Amino acid sequence: MVSFVDGKPSRKDYRKYKIKSVEGPDDYGSMREVVRRRYIRLLKESLPLPDLIVIDGGKGQIAVAQEVITDELGLSIPVCGLAKDEKHRTSQLLMGDPPVEVSLKRDSHEFYLLQRIQDEVHRFAITFHRQTRSKTFFKSELDDIPGVGEKRKRQLLKHFGSVKKMKEATIEDLKKLAIPEKVAEAILETLNQKG
Repeated sequence: MVSFVDGKPSRKDYRKYKIKSVEGPDDYGSMREVVRRRYIRLLKESLPLPDLIVIDGGKGQIAVAQEVITDELGLSIPVCGLAKDEKHRTSQLLMGDPPVEVSLKRDSHEFYLLQRIQDEVHRFAITFHRQTRSKTFFKSELDDIPGVGEKRKRQLLKHFGSVKKMKEATIEDLKKLAIPEKVAEAILETLNQKG
């Protein structure tokens, strides 16, 4: 979640959310959880509420956010949505209940601001996902061997149990795991160079 004040990013107010109550990919369930957590916290801590909530999405996402904001929490904060076109570019602003398209010229200051907000939330989310993903990957002597990615690394460690036992393996042992001969040679060469 990003926050803009007077048209400028307010980075101290950005927030990252790890989804807790939703299993698997559920865009609406995730949206519902994040909106609920955000605004319950603002209310509990008596923090200022926004003038406008901008949702990254179309009619469905707007409806979910409005359901939490209006129906559950009894707040009267306007909610709008930013939909993208088939080229994944900001294409339209949706607002109201039911949501209707608000006409904005693509070269207007308003459109540019909304586009900046949408770009900023995507940048922030991608950075967060990369940080989260890099923490889950483990480091080993198998890193940087061409042909050995995360999946193959896990397969090798699961089969052999340790890098030490892998060093004692033959090319034929590795080939039995459907590893190409050149990759098998690179694995053994790299592991045995490292002592």
